Parts: sequence; C-alpha cells; structure tokens
Amino acid sequence: MISYLQVENLSKSYGDLTLFEGISFGVGQGQKIALIAKNGTGKTSLLNIIAGIDSQDSGDVIFRNDIKVAYLQQNPNLENSNTVLNEVFNSDDPVLSVIREYEKVISLNDQEKMTEILEKMDQYKAWDYENKVKQILSKLKITNFDQVIGQLSGGQKKRVGLAKVLITDPDFLILDEPTNHLDLEMIEWLEEYLNKSKGTLLMVTHDRYFLDRVCNEIIEMDANSIYTYKGNYSYYLEKRAERIENINAEVGKAQKLLKTEQEWMRRMPQARGTKAKYRIDAFYELKKKAAAGFKEDSMELDIKSARLGKKILELEGLYKNFGDLKILEDFSYKFQRGEKIGIVGKNGTGKSTFLNIITRNLEPDSGSIEIGETVVYGYYKQDGITINENEKIIDVIKDIAESIDLGNGKVMSASQFLEYFLFPPKTQYNYVSKLSGGEKRRLYLMTVLMKNPNFLILDEPTNDLDIMTLNVLEEYLMNFKGCLIIVSHDRYFMDKVVDQMFAFEGMGKIRNFPGNYTIYRDTIAEEEKELKKIEKPAKPKKEKPKSNNTAKKLSFNEKREFEQLEVDLEALNFEKEELETAMSSGTLANDELMQKASRIEEVINLIDEKELRWLELSERA
Repeated sequence: MISYLQVENLSKSYGDLTLFEGISFGVGQGQKIALIAKNGTGKTSLLNIIAGIDSQDSGDVIFRNDIKVAYLQQNPNLENSNTVLNEVFNSDDPVLSVIREYEKVISLNDQEKMTEILEKMDQYKAWDYENKVKQILSKLKITNFDQVIGQLSGGQKKRVGLAKVLITDPDFLILDEPTNHLDLEMIEWLEEYLNKSKGTLLMVTHDRYFLDRVCNEIIEMDANSIYTYKGNYSYYLEKRAERIENINAEVGKAQKLLKTEQEWMRRMPQARGTKAKYRIDAFYELKKKAAAGFKEDSMELDIKSARLGKKILELEGLYKNFGDLKILEDFSYKFQRGEKIGIVGKNGTGKSTFLNIITRNLEPDSGSIEIGETVVYGYYKQDGITINENEKIIDVIKDIAESIDLGNGKVMSASQFLEYFLFPPKTQYNYVSKLSGGEKRRLYLMTVLMKNPNFLILDEPTNDLDIMTLNVLEEYLMNFKGCLIIVSHDRYFMDKVVDQMFAFEGMGKIRNFPGNYTIYRDTIAEEEKELKKIEKPAKPKKEKPKSNNTAKKLSFNEKREFEQLEVDLEALNFEKEELETAMSSGTLANDELMQKASRIEEVINLIDEKELRWLELSERA
C-alpha cells in the first residue's frame, strides 16, 4: 500500500495540559479512517496539526509529495465578503480558476471575452465540472450562489466549507465532524458520495452509522496511546471490548503474583545479592502493572425526575397557519408516560413551531393545549445557552443550584455533580473558555438535567458530544421514566432511544410511525417503491431514448438556459423553504409576516413559470 501520510512521535500540550504525547500512525492510499477519542483529548488539535494550521511541540507529519490534500475544519475559515460561488471557486485548482473566470464574464456580460472564455471552458472540459459544482452545492441545500458568506448561518457556512473541499476532488480528504448541521437526507447523500469515492479519508465524527458505512479502519486515542482497528465501527466495538478484557485479565494475574512478591519482600534477609536486586526491580515493575487496570470514566445520569401525574400533555384539534402556509392542521395527540418520540421532516414543515407551541412559547390559531400540573419541561436547544466564557465551570452549576436532589434521600454537591459528568475536581475551577465544543455541550446538558425535568425536549443533542458521552446519555434516556421528544440527525441515536416517530410532511400533515428511525425510513422507501410501480405504466416507454448527443438538439443559448433553469428552480425552492421556516418560527412581527407571505406567493408563481419553460426545453432535448 502506498503511504500518503506518516505521523511520527507527535506531541502537543497547552500549558500544563498534555493532549497527546509520542503518538504515531500512518494512512495509506484508499484507506478511510475515523479517529475516535473523548472530548478534550485533542482530536481537532491533531487534525489541525496534520493540516498545517497548528504546530506540534515535537514529532513529524509527512505527506506524500504528489497528492492533493483538502481539510474541512469544524468551523470553516471562509471569507465573509465573498459570495457563495466566489468562495467555493476560491482555489488554485486550474479548472476552478477557469470556471471562476467564466462566471465573472457572464455576470459582466463581457462580449469581448466571451469567445475566449468559452474556448477555455471547452479546453478544460469545464462544462461538466461546473454542473458537478452546482450539483454538490444543491445537494447540500446551497442554491443561492450569490448570497454573501457573512449573511450565512453557522450551519450554512459548514455546508459551504464541505462543498468547497468536495468539488476539488482531493486525493486525501480530512474532515472534522462533517455531519454536523446536515439533515438526514444530506447525511445519506454524503455517505453514498464518500463510499463511491476512491480517495483517501481521515475524519473525526460522532455519527456511528456514518462510521460503520464509510470507514474501513478506526484509530482510537486513549491515555496518550494509539490503538488501530482494521474494520468499521461494529468491528471496533467488538475488538475494543476484547482489548479491555485482555488488559484487565493481565492485571488480574499481575495482582495475584504481586501478593506472592510482597510476601517475599517482607521476609527477604538484609543481605541482598545480585539475584535479589534483580527480583526487587522486577517487583516494582510488577506493582506498576498491577495498578494499571483499565478504568473507563463513567457518567451515571441517575438523576431524580419530578413526579409525573396521569395527565401529561393533551393536544386537541390544533391549527396553525402563516398566511396560506399550513403548519398544523387538526392535530390531536395525548402524551403518555414513558413515550419516546423522534421528530423528522424537512425545513419549513413546522418542527420548530410545534416545539414552541407545546412549550407555550407560541399560541396555535385554534385548538386546545392542556399541560398537566406536574409537568416540568427540560428543553435542550440546538443553539445552546449563552455561558460566560470568563466564568468558572463550577460557578455555572452553582448559579443554578448548590446541591442536586438525586432521590431516595441522596443529595449531591455541585462539585460531585460535575464529577458525575466527567469534570474531575482539578478542572472544575478552570474557565469555560478552556473547554472544547463537546465539553461545553456536556456542561449545557447538565444545566438542563439538574432541574429534574419529567418531560425532556432535546433539539440536536448529539452535536459535538463524543461517542463515550453519547453511549451514556442513550442509556439514561432509555431508562428515563418521563416523556421524551428528540429532534436529531443522528440515526444511530434515534434508533437506540425512540420508539415512535412524528414525520412532518408539510402543509400541516404529521404522520405517526410506530418504531424507530430505521423502521420509518424503510416504510417510506417501500411506499416510494410502490408509488413508482403504480406510476410506471403511465410513463411513455422508449419514445425518445436518451443519449449523450440529445442535448445538441438545443442551441447553445438554449442549452445554457436549460441548465440555468435547473439552478434557478433549486434556488427558488430553497427560498420557499426558508420563507416557510421563517413564517413558522413565531418570531416575526405582523408586517414582516405579511411581507414574507406576499413574497412566497411570488416565489410559487416563479416556480410554476420556470417549470413550464423547463418542461418545454426538456421535451425538445
């Protein structure tokens, strides 16, 4: 196997905090490797060093000279003044440079340079490349190519960053949490894209289905050591359990032998010969080995929940519209104790509005909402809470409560509670600013759970949490006796925790699916397959067989118009989704609401008009 990357004896510290020391590993051509470690152990720092953004204290990072490397950071560094298209094409890649020049000529309508740039596009075979670029952007729900980067949300910037690295078709791709801010449809598309790719991949992700389906090797960073597993995530779990069992078995043997040696040390005469000296040295080595049992940090979230009465939450005949846009239409449901419901649906279908309505942050147009007197909501929001970066970790918890009631007469101090959540005493007086993204998420989760909720609403709780924390959180949620609603793009998490799905299909329709996410996805796939069978006989067969030459029946301008119509339709549909989302947020003033309602009518009319023209040209093609 050809070596693409060699990491040798790499070490990195920040002050008295050692992230990793003397680690070594290699990546060969065609390998797809995932890096797994706990939050705060330096995964992102390691990727930044490999990509040349940060520097190591010691050791070497050696890439093969003739390969193209691309890196997606957890928070991509983009130029805020660029448009989306300019930022994506902001590369030294020769094909992208030609396309960038072409887009400029088109935007300026520069007739003098038109012939020259069209020849260049032909020379570099850039027509298909441009389509590929826009196809990837569209798949990632980026269709307004003229939007300025500075106007994008954090999630949109992450998707632009992902598109930027994918379109260069690198030999070696480095990804830091690529599935964050992607919806389920986009994650499944990215899975398929990377599976088909022949490139080499090194990534950090907490998405375990993604790991299982994309990666063929796992590297685990643990206690300043590297462990390599030649298989996917399922294989890693199996072999890691074996490794821990073997370590603990060896430690058990060493502890038994240590007892014998301790007895010898006590009885040994004062006169110590060479053999005795050798045995004494061996005793101290054995003592170290006997004390080196594998101890994993644990986070037992056995936290008392407030008592939940028989009446929990009853929704009856709920309607919610924003102008002509239907969000909820005659929706009724009675929540039962112990229900665990996952929510899925495209942007603009009303998921956020629904959560705002059941928590009484937004009122429905009609219908009734009855919340039981004993209900205590715990609402974990995707955007988190604002925590003072200059505040100490323990003070964040003490500001909420000095002690936490665990039930059964047990009370825990703020410090003990932090230790439960894997914040050891020596770190509790550090400032929040020193925490990693995942550690801040864990701290936020603490502030939600310590209030003893009996009705949990979790909006994207898995972002930035490490796999170890996710496993423990899942165990807690499976044993949670109250009601639970989860909005998440983490399919593994949903499959493990929820037993029912609410599918928001748009225009006020919510379907109730018994089972987890995979059952829901399989049901939808089966329905789509049956629908195609029904539609198939109605389609004309072999009237106009397609071939690579059919597009020549259109003139050059018509071909460009045809391609632009596809881009415009994507952009308009995306704008329609954004308008629907804004109108369903419940945060708009009446004037803004009316403006957006008026605009959405214009957008729908434009979509109809452009679809007619597209059909006309597609028939001729």
